[in-house]
Amino acid sequence: MNISSVNPVVAALTDLPNAQSRAQAADRQQLVQAVKAVNDSNALGDNQELTFVLDRNTHRTLTRIIDRKTQEVLMQIPPEYVLQLAEQLKRNSSSG
Repeated sequence: MNISSVNPVVAALTDLPNAQSRAQAADRQQLVQAVKAVNDSNALGDNQELTFVLDRNTHRTLTRIIDRKTQEVLMQIPPEYVLQLAEQLKRNSSSG
């Protein structure tokens, strides 16, 4: 049995992202470029930058404005209290 001739075909099939993955990658790239443009323009001020992070607990994307020097979160969308409320509601609905 000649396995070496199958490996390139299998590799090619597993390496090809589907159309949705390609679209998501393109969307992410556009988002990264937009955030970089905002941060490079200093539109938020010299010491502030726009960031996106994934919340570990809720697995939701958070938008933050942070201080570049101190890394302090100056503003977050959604705010922390909204995330806590959503988590509490989720726990209450699953226990009842």
